[in-house]
Amino acid sequence: MDFAIFWDWLSFAVRWLHVITGIAWIGSSFYFVALDLGLRQRPGMPVGAFGEEWQVHGGGFYHIQKYLVAPAEMPEHLTWFKWESYATWLSGFAMLCVVYYAGADLFLIDPNVLPMSVPVSILLSLATIGVGWVVYDLLCRSPLGKSDTGLMLVLYCVLVFIAWGLTHLFTGRAAFLHLGAITATIMSANVFMVIIPNQKIVVADLIAGRKPDPKYGKIAKQRSLHNNYLTLPVLFLMLSNHYPLAFGTQFNWVIASLAFIIGVLIRHYFNSVHARKGNPTWTWLGAVVLFIIIIWLSTAPKVLTGEPKESAAAQVYVASAHFPAVRDTVLGRCSMCHAAEPVYEGVYHAPKGVMLDTDADIANHAREIYLQAGRSHAMPPANVSQITDKERALLVAWFEGAGK
Repeated sequence: MDFAIFWDWLSFAVRWLHVITGIAWIGSSFYFVALDLGLRQRPGMPVGAFGEEWQVHGGGFYHIQKYLVAPAEMPEHLTWFKWESYATWLSGFAMLCVVYYAGADLFLIDPNVLPMSVPVSILLSLATIGVGWVVYDLLCRSPLGKSDTGLMLVLYCVLVFIAWGLTHLFTGRAAFLHLGAITATIMSANVFMVIIPNQKIVVADLIAGRKPDPKYGKIAKQRSLHNNYLTLPVLFLMLSNHYPLAFGTQFNWVIASLAFIIGVLIRHYFNSVHARKGNPTWTWLGAVVLFIIIIWLSTAPKVLTGEPKESAAAQVYVASAHFPAVRDTVLGRCSMCHAAEPVYEGVYHAPKGVMLDTDADIANHAREIYLQAGRSHAMPPANVSQITDKERALLVAWFEGAGK
């Protein structure tokens, strides 16, 4: 009992940390891309300076200059932007462990997709994340990496294939999460394995009195550009776990693939505006059209993926002496919304894809029922079905007494 509550709060804390670090990383990334695109050249700039920009914020003015390679002398104070990236990845991996690895039976493994044990599913998860980075890095270092456009097209095709493959390994929710984790790993590894090491080489050359090789800056800029365009798709994938119509439908891998294009279109708009290269409003039209296609794909077919199989752990809850009364309570208080065909007015799909209209559904979601409707009053919202304190106590007794 106490462990379940502790674990739920731990999940919340890790998620909160991940959001905080993600905001810090994305914020600095968006700022520097906008800054880089807005740089202007003028006569009389310092030797080696590529461009400059004046900005106003917080009641003061900022005069910023960029050196493509390095200034003539190393400044006394140099700020490195890297820990935002590292902290975001580490907190994201921690959340993957807390939610998906600890709850693999519920969130990671779908017996209807690929039956496997928990250890195998975790190893497969780690392998997909690692292989995703290796494939990406090899493509960037190959001759194809000399063409930004060609490389981006090939990488997109690889991501589409990965999206399709993941939906044949894990639950739809986990497939989207892993596609986001693979992409986020690529972004963070770009910082850790390429961008920062290249910048350190330039700094070391400058300190030693050598002329830095501009190729290191060029490579780092290419990886930074990739990170810029991948940010919005990653946010879509990470938020999608709250929306079953995105991950729980037959064409979920197509939806994920289209989300990448939408993110690229939106970033292209802002990058063009920041670089003062026009106002390509057509990108918004393209994004809206693609989003409408996503909505259509999510309801074709309308029914979400098949009936969950009852796990061995779930059988313990079904066997409980409290289960008949619990089933009556859940069917009477929860299933008007949490069903394949909800009857509550205004609810057309089971919230978060959670269905509680069969014995297997109820048993498979025992922990969530315990936390949401037993230990807390989060469900039903505003107690619309008027569940009583006695019924909540029954749910607690059922969960805590199962298997004893």
